[in-house]
Amino acid sequence: SWIFPRDPAFEAKATVILDLYQGLYQGEPLRPGDRLLSFDAKPSIQARGRIHDTMPAAPGRPARVEHEYVRHGALALLAGLDVQTGKVFATTPKTTGIAPFMDLVAQVMARPEYRDAPRVFVIVDNGSDHRGQAATERLRKAHPNAIMIHTPVHASWLNQIEIFFSIVQKKVVSPNDFASLEQLSGTLLAFIDRYNQNA
Repeated sequence: SWIFPRDPAFEAKATVILDLYQGLYQGEPLRPGDRLLSFDAKPSIQARGRIHDTMPAAPGRPARVEHEYVRHGALALLAGLDVQTGKVFATTPKTTGIAPFMDLVAQVMARPEYRDAPRVFVIVDNGSDHRGQAATERLRKAHPNAIMIHTPVHASWLNQIEIFFSIVQKKVVSPNDFASLEQLSGTLLAFIDRYNQNA
């Protein structure tokens, strides 16, 4: 399936992001020390405890995952990706929203490489926790060197963090077999720690 671009400014907005990925902003090379971050949330990741233990793969036999499960709740994976280094910063709040988003951004922006950067470009989609001019102003007020860049509407696939979420879906969440939210959160964060060793 696919979705036809609905944003009348699709090309202009996409060009800003694609230029940033190529090291340009407004036709000029990025300045030394400029940073590029990509943020988003993977909401409502369920912790499903299988009613029978998962059987690991063995020679000649694929892994076997019980179809039936018990729901143990859900959490979100809120993450930021440093596009230039590949390093991921993340939290696992119960829900998404303005406060969890701004909390993660604050944790990242407190690091010297971002706090002291001339400019930090923050690419986001149009999710409710960072949508529109109010979100842009909120970020600028909290972090004067941060510049929020929104993807075109229905084009969150231009946001590099989505590639990381795809990896998480394949390598951590599938098959979904977690006995608790704590186990799910611990597994997600441990994977990110390991991922960052080779980012």
